[in-house]
Amino acid sequence: MAEYDRVKAGKLLADVPDEYVFRCRDDGIFRNMRDLRDGLVTINDDTFLFHANAGKNDFGNWVSDVINDQELARDLVKVSSRLEAARTVASRVSTLSGKLESRRS
Repeated sequence: MAEYDRVKAGKLLADVPDEYVFRCRDDGIFRNMRDLRDGLVTINDDTFLFHANAGKNDFGNWVSDVINDQELARDLVKVSSRLEAARTVASRVSTLSGKLESRRS
């Protein structure tokens, strides 16, 4: 089971194909979950609200549809601020990175 978790974590943290990168309104490009984490810290609130508001959540959709991390996607839909989203993604990246670093049983 630990090996399965490591493989799955690696896939979730990997770069997406170039045609599926997230292109932010401010020209930022996110290729993976770590890029998203870092980008959410640096984009401005207006850009965040353009992508995540009452009518849509581009970040959650990208995580769900492209990265295929349903758990993180569900969590992102619940957040209401850019920094909360950044913390949510950072927590997930940390959890997945820990699975990559775990030794085989």
